[in-house]
Amino acid sequence: MSKLTIHLVLALALVFAGASAWAADMSKTAPALKVAMGSPAESHNNEGIEHYIQGHYDVALKHFKGAVEADPKSAEAHYNVALALDKTGDHKGATAHFKKAYDMGKGNPEIQNSAVLKAHLKIK
Repeated sequence: MSKLTIHLVLALALVFAGASAWAADMSKTAPALKVAMGSPAESHNNEGIEHYIQGHYDVALKHFKGAVEADPKSAEAHYNVALALDKTGDHKGATAHFKKAYDMGKGNPEIQNSAVLKAHLKIK
């Protein structure tokens, strides 16, 4: 094998290694948040979190929407709906729920400092 071929093979290996590391970073999932204990949204939200952790985003979404119906003022429930919408590809819907979560959750640093929320709302 010539030196040029060896260098080309090594360069391609580095490119593919970098691409797989980038893909691994992109696949990280922001954690869903717990709602306040005793909230009417608690049981729906907890069920949604279990499905979200397992990657069942469509099922999680149904439970998170139930949490929002049970407690429309829960910033965490809106945040979780937004996460699930983002994972299912509804980025417009995710942005709307991230906005509600951001506005309602001023006292929650997990919401206020969320990278995925900031990306949707174009906040630095």
